[in-house]
Amino acid sequence: MKRKLGDTDWSSKETSKSSKSAAPTSFDSFSLDSRLMQAIGKLNYSTPTPVQTAVIPPALEGKDILARAKTGSGKTAAYLLPILHRILVAKEPGNGSGTNTTTGLILVPTRELADQVYKVIDIYTELCGKQIRAVNIARNISDSIQQSLLLDRPDIVISTPSRAAIHFNTETLELSPLKYLVIDEADLILSYGHENDMQIIAGGLPKGVQTFLMSATLTDDVEQLKELFCRHAFVYKPDQKEEQGEGGTVNQFYISTGEDTKFLLLYVIFKLKLIKGKSIIFVSDVDRCYRLRLFLEQFGIRACVLNSELPVNSRLHIVEEFNKNVYEIIIATDENEIIGEEEDTVSDNDDNADTGDAMDVDDNSADQPSKKKKKKTKKSKLRKRDTEYGVSRGVDFQNVTCVLNFDLPVTSKSYMHRIGRTARAGKSGMALSLYVPRELYGKHRPTSVLSTENDEKVLERIKKQQGKLGNELKPYNFDMKQVEAFRYRMDAALRAVTKVAVQNARMKELKQELLASEKLKRHFEENPEDLKHLRHDREIKVVRVEAHMKRVPEYLLGKGQAANLVQGSGGAHVPFKVGGRRVTRGKMKGKGKGKNVGKRKDPLKSFGRVKR
Repeated sequence: MKRKLGDTDWSSKETSKSSKSAAPTSFDSFSLDSRLMQAIGKLNYSTPTPVQTAVIPPALEGKDILARAKTGSGKTAAYLLPILHRILVAKEPGNGSGTNTTTGLILVPTRELADQVYKVIDIYTELCGKQIRAVNIARNISDSIQQSLLLDRPDIVISTPSRAAIHFNTETLELSPLKYLVIDEADLILSYGHENDMQIIAGGLPKGVQTFLMSATLTDDVEQLKELFCRHAFVYKPDQKEEQGEGGTVNQFYISTGEDTKFLLLYVIFKLKLIKGKSIIFVSDVDRCYRLRLFLEQFGIRACVLNSELPVNSRLHIVEEFNKNVYEIIIATDENEIIGEEEDTVSDNDDNADTGDAMDVDDNSADQPSKKKKKKTKKSKLRKRDTEYGVSRGVDFQNVTCVLNFDLPVTSKSYMHRIGRTARAGKSGMALSLYVPRELYGKHRPTSVLSTENDEKVLERIKKQQGKLGNELKPYNFDMKQVEAFRYRMDAALRAVTKVAVQNARMKELKQELLASEKLKRHFEENPEDLKHLRHDREIKVVRVEAHMKRVPEYLLGKGQAANLVQGSGGAHVPFKVGGRRVTRGKMKGKGKGKNVGKRKDPLKSFGRVKR
């Protein structure tokens, strides 16, 4: 089904924007509404980004837009500002828009991104009074509440495709008065299984709707959506210099390591504060999330878990608190991001590295072994995962110093999206990837995961992809002799984290998060200050934690390192000797004891003196 083009559809050919044109020095050149300009000023935005420079002028003219722009490039403002401006103009006296109608629909693949877009709209319309109303129906609220919100005819609706299709079928959401349609992260929409939903929405759209397709990569899925919604559009593709200018420098490193040595390196990195600032650790599945969290807990290293099993309210709160610097470490999975990107992407005869314009692989998973499917089925019985969850795409994590790939992603495309969480807004960042060489795969069964089998081939593809973008992955060298001194502590901690402990931790945290998410939701709405005391990084306490494991003894550190650790760790290091002199057992021998202490006793003689 293809939507008919209206009279307002322009141009018979695609138009591409080149970065060679002069960029405006300020937002004033766009002639936006004064209230929007004040909101931009409060955000301290001085000059528009390349995607905003290219997209906003044609968007204000009513042209359809197809833009390739990564997260953090300013693409949300690039489509929101023209839409908000045109809605405000339409509501001016004399323009004939007296009735409330829904004129804007923004479709996003995940609930996290929907919440983020809603908050951005709230910021830009802060000075507009009640002239622009927006609702987010992707939130975890009942259908009856969603229906009441939609019947109020808000100006803009933010939704996932599935929710929008449901409300369109029940006639709660009217698409006939729609003037603006946004499909954000368009390359993910179809891969999340929303093809039928998009067909339903396309069938209900009126002629002449202005469409915005925003995507980090221009894939076959995006081309399919383009044919469905806007066959003739203004196309923006940033050149290499523009893309590099949108963010800071990402210093990329990799470490060749064994399966159990991964845990040793992670312990050393975070306990000795080798990486300062906030970090996101990516792992392959939910079990690994909790295994890693329980492992770090034993050393007094706190971390949050972010995955598709958690309630959506908890996930949103974790991201929000992380951006407020409440937490420093998030352990996350991105299992939903790689739907359709199976492990055979590392085949030797496929030499085309993904540069952002094409998918890494075919979307066929029929060749996967049945064992993998059985594993997935078994895990899914614990709790149904949220298919509208996403973390490595779209979500705006702020001030991330390091992205640590504890488990290497299965595709170079997924790697590119993961490392995009750091080096945002002109700041520099670091990406550190741990990969398992083929000869070390399966050598430590308790910590072995299937996805690491092809790490070497995936790493070569990543190097090739990043090389085409002008980036280089460098080896990260540790002094392994010093690191090995910590192994006995790592082994003890790792042995304590059993499969049963991991399962118990998952169940315990789910119960805690569900309670906080559902039962206390209304209380937190009425008492927002109490929400600050809700933490997601508390110890789960399903594994016995030895107190001495949280301290780093001085004998494990090289000369001078102990003093440096105490000075630079902000009090993280607690030495064994708290105060006073340390007295050895030999010096205390025979002192402070009773006169008969130390003499051997005959148990038969003492037995005879017992009163009967």
